[in-house]
Amino acid sequence: MRTTWPRMKRKRTKKRKFELSLQFFGYPFPPLDHLNNIWRTTILLALVCPVLMIGGAGDSSLAGSSQKQSNSHAHDFVIFATVFSQQGFALPGARVRVRRADEQKFRWEAMSDRRGELGIRVKQGAEYELTVEARGFKSQTRKVDAREGDHEDLTFQMEQIAGGKP
Repeated sequence: MRTTWPRMKRKRTKKRKFELSLQFFGYPFPPLDHLNNIWRTTILLALVCPVLMIGGAGDSSLAGSSQKQSNSHAHDFVIFATVFSQQGFALPGARVRVRRADEQKFRWEAMSDRRGELGIRVKQGAEYELTVEARGFKSQTRKVDAREGDHEDLTFQMEQIAGGKP
């Protein structure tokens, strides 16, 4: 007596070829091979882009560029500072505050990084007062003239408070 077990057949599937058809072209253009679609897209963009530039879009882009320019950092003054201890080691975590010379309130604040360096961007055309404070050290104040040039490099060598921890 012979029993037949149902054979497990692996279903063979044909590999599908990848055909690029740009569906956004729609009905008038039947799907063609890859290169023809690239050429069609290139020609379409070459025809459409100049029309958009000549039209109303060109006027709004000019207005936007002048608006971007006013918000840019072209008229900023950068204050770079490096803070050291008396022994000449970098002093990380020193707090630097900046205010205009004619104001009482500090507007900008930064902390020195692990190399004791920091940078603060302020508006050009004014005089600023910079105060450096660090735990265990006397605070120092310097004036910076931001009317000429675009940056100022400062170096602070902090003096330790008598009996204070560095």
